[in-house]
This record gives sequence, structure tokens and C-alpha cells, in this order.
Amino acid sequence: MKKTLLLLPGPVPVAQPVLEAMAWPMINHRGPEFAELLARLERGMRPIFGTEGDVLFLGSSGTGGLEAAVANAFSPGDLLLSCPVGAFGKRLADIARTFGCTVEELDTPLGAGVDADALRERLKRDTAREIRGILLTQNETSTGVQNDMETLARAIGDHPALRVVDAVSGLGATRFEMDAWGYDIVVSASQKALAVPPGIAMVAVSDRGWDAIEHAKAHRYYFDLRKAREFARKGQTAWTPPISVFYALAVSLERYHAEGIDANFARHARYASAIRSAFETLGFSIFSRSDAHSVTVVAAVPPHGVDASALLKTLRESYGVVLSGGQGELTGKIVRMGTMGDVSESDLLGAIGAIELALADLGAAVSLGMGVAAASQVLLGRVAAGV
Repeated sequence: MKKTLLLLPGPVPVAQPVLEAMAWPMINHRGPEFAELLARLERGMRPIFGTEGDVLFLGSSGTGGLEAAVANAFSPGDLLLSCPVGAFGKRLADIARTFGCTVEELDTPLGAGVDADALRERLKRDTAREIRGILLTQNETSTGVQNDMETLARAIGDHPALRVVDAVSGLGATRFEMDAWGYDIVVSASQKALAVPPGIAMVAVSDRGWDAIEHAKAHRYYFDLRKAREFARKGQTAWTPPISVFYALAVSLERYHAEGIDANFARHARYASAIRSAFETLGFSIFSRSDAHSVTVVAAVPPHGVDASALLKTLRESYGVVLSGGQGELTGKIVRMGTMGDVSESDLLGAIGAIELALADLGAAVSLGMGVAAASQVLLGRVAAGV
């Protein structure tokens, strides 16, 4: 197999010890060994979510976890306020519509984070308290945008709507305080900042969330969180789990906490800042606004005259560097470079060097080494790493 450097918004490069854990022998998922494993995983995830409450593990992608959040918390006909900042926020709204909810969207320009004042004003107008839920995205990989979740929590204030958060691509890479900020159902997944192969969704639920779940009327079976909690209390999952991915997550969490939560946050922020600096030096335009930069993915418009699709193809085929393109209305307009996973500083600099060569191959006016130098200044700490 040709060696490639994967710098996507997910899945991400996985460290060798994490991959090797997937070769461990199978165990009884109804036995004491699995119960101990599940308990370790929940202990490891709670500080990352910022909660003392329940953290459940589902055998699915992040989208499965988001479906579980909607199907368990709401009833057909419920009015939900969706606050998308890109394709994945819109996907969450589509899931809600599929389950019969009425969805109102709070418009946000692409590249911007949710306007806290606009959210506050919309909720202030809801004097009859008709809005039953608020759908938010912590980090939107399609646009390279990260929302300020603490500020949005303050904007929601004492409105009684249930607060559901897609934290799939942000959790573990930046601070999240579920309990302190008052979020009710928060969903993440294994294949992003935790640097594990796909296969596990994690769903954290507050007391308010459980109360809503007990009264919701939507149909659910495989993704019934009540059943998931019932089995979790016995040290089991409701259905057969992807045991090998659970092993990998256990090793990844050990590595994550050995590095330290704050160190993980700082690394992602430093990498994202280095990429932005390199891109700007090479003539790219950063797509996200300066107050809403993601730390897990940088979205950028290529230099004038450079076709985004051609750049991605040249990088992949000639240099073995795999980045992502745009989605939906941004298809063919942007490139997206991830910071998550088992990625070293030398990997990052090598990829930026490959981008320089690919730009030259496509006829762009580029001074070789300038992007690498700009990124190096950030990585060496000579230029402050912004969020």
C-alpha cells in the first residue's frame, strides 16, 4: 500500500499502539472484563465532556449518536431552533425533521460562528416557550468554524429548551464544560480528536436530558438511550459492541490523559495556527472568520487561479498527502486540512512543503519554503498560536 499522510477532518491517523490494541482477543461483552473496560472508558471520557453525569457508548458513527439524541429527547411536532454553521449543523436539523420535529433555523453566514446576540433575541421573543430544543454545533468541519459554546450558553440563559450539542469534531481538542455551561445532551465520536478508528459514538446526558428522554414520544429501538443506560449500569452495552474499537479507545484515552487535557488543547490550537499562517503566506484565504477559527480543521480558498480539486488531486497522487475539499455549495471552492490524530510537527511541515510543490506543479507563483517557514515560526513559539 502506498504511504499517505492523512490530514482530514476525520477519520484521522491512528497511533500504532492504538491500532495494535484492536488485535487483542475477543472477550465476553456480558462478562466482568468488559464491565471493567466500560467503567474505565466512562471515567476517561467524563473530564473531556466536562460532566459528572452519564456517558454512554453506542456502536455507531457520530451521526448515529446525533440520531439517538434527537430520537430520545423530542417528540413529533416539537419546535426546535437549529443553529447551523455548515453542512453538519444542517444534517442535525434534517435528522430532527425526519423524526417529525418542526425545525426553525437561525441563519448564520458561512464562515461565521453563531451570533450570540441573535440567539438571545430569538429566545427572548419566545414568550410562550414554544421552542422545546436548541440544536448547536461545537465545531463545524465543513467551514472550519468553532463556536464559543460558553458564550452561547450564556445567551440561552434560563430558557427551558433542551440544549443538544454536536461535539463530534471538537470534543477533546478544545475546552468543553457540559455541566457548568448547562448543556443537556452532547454527542462525540471515536474517529476525531481522540484518534481512534470509527465505530463508537459517545453520548453524555444531563439530569434534565434524562427527564426529557422519559417523556419523549419518538420511536426508537437500537438507539434507545434508556436501554443503553440500563445495560451500562450492569457494565454492558445494550447490543453487541465493536469490542476491538473499545480496546483502541481505552489505549487512546490512556495516551490522551498522559499528555494532559490542556496539552491536547494547546497542540490542536498550535497546529491550526501554523496551518493558517502557512496558508496565508502561500496566498490562500482562510474561510472562517477570525473570531471563529476551528482548532481541528482549517478551511481555506486556494490562491487565485488555482483549482481546489486539481490541488487536492495533485497532493494525493504526486505527494501522498490527503486533504479534504468543500461540501455542498463549497464543493470545488475550498480545501480543508485537519489537525487531529497521530500527527507530528514534522508531518505538518512535510504536508505544507508538499502543498508548496503542488502549487508550483499547477503553475502558481510560489516561493518554495515560505509556507514551511511561516508554520515553523508558530511551532517554535516565535509567533503566538491563536485559536
